[in-house]
Amino acid sequence: MSLAEIQDTPLDETGFGGGQGEVGDYIALLKPRVMSLVIFTAFVGMLIAPGGIHPVLGAVAILCIAIGAGASGALNMWYDADIDAVMSRTKGRPVPAGKVTAQEALVFGLTLSAFSVLVLGLTVNWLAAGLLAFTIFFYAVIYTMWLKRATPQNIVIGGAAGAFPPMIGWAAVTGDISVESVVLFLIIFMWTPPHFWALSLFKRGDYESARIPMLPVVAGEDATRRQILAYSVLLAPVGVAPALLGFASPVYGAIAAALGVAFVWYAVKVFREREGDAARKAAVQLFKFSLLYLFLVFALLLGDSLFAALFSGGFA
Repeated sequence: MSLAEIQDTPLDETGFGGGQGEVGDYIALLKPRVMSLVIFTAFVGMLIAPGGIHPVLGAVAILCIAIGAGASGALNMWYDADIDAVMSRTKGRPVPAGKVTAQEALVFGLTLSAFSVLVLGLTVNWLAAGLLAFTIFFYAVIYTMWLKRATPQNIVIGGAAGAFPPMIGWAAVTGDISVESVVLFLIIFMWTPPHFWALSLFKRGDYESARIPMLPVVAGEDATRRQILAYSVLLAPVGVAPALLGFASPVYGAIAAALGVAFVWYAVKVFREREGDAARKAAVQLFKFSLLYLFLVFALLLGDSLFAALFSGGFA
């Protein structure tokens, strides 16, 4: 199916209920699983940044970043309610399920957006608040409203939204943007395409039903496999960059290199296995390992920094 065919095919009319949302439904609007990743990477960015921040201000910063991420999720669910209703993995979300109205999700998302940005700016610093505001705008407007339905490169460009949290955490402490924070951004930015394209390989039917121009739908699965392998090869050295630049130890560098090699190995399996259950299994394995990879890389950065601060005072 071509991109033009996807864009020209109307979605079925989907009716949503009048909204009888409970607390759990509004929590679901925040995308808690995505929020947990945002909190973790922002926390790591904050903890490994040079200098320090008062614990109360640090807690406020993390809370604001979490609320901002949740606001982005609510705005995404407001706008994507039509396509969420026809995808098996999203049709149970609060808006298409009729538990929360689209208008309620919109107001909820906008309110949380304004609150998180203003509180972060007034209590911590306005650079961090500005980055948070841009992240919310990028995810809700640039990615959700434009890129997601317009181009098979939606994940590549839109991945920037998920890569900003460690940079925001860093800026909350230092008040600036440095090479180190950009590297943290790049790790997540380069990780995002192979992670989501692996998902799109074994969930292709969902994206076709919703007329979302994900790469496997528009360019085909073989082209997607080539792109997954290319980005995986690029990700591996980026993951080692903190050690090369001196803000992580050689031990971190060695483990990150091993994780990068494993990531590429799983990507090679996806590239080679192209039919039937073996192909699906390879894509699922890469998707699951990609989650582990990102968690371990940032956990290692955190542990490495804490060890250095407690026992050696640095890496020199």
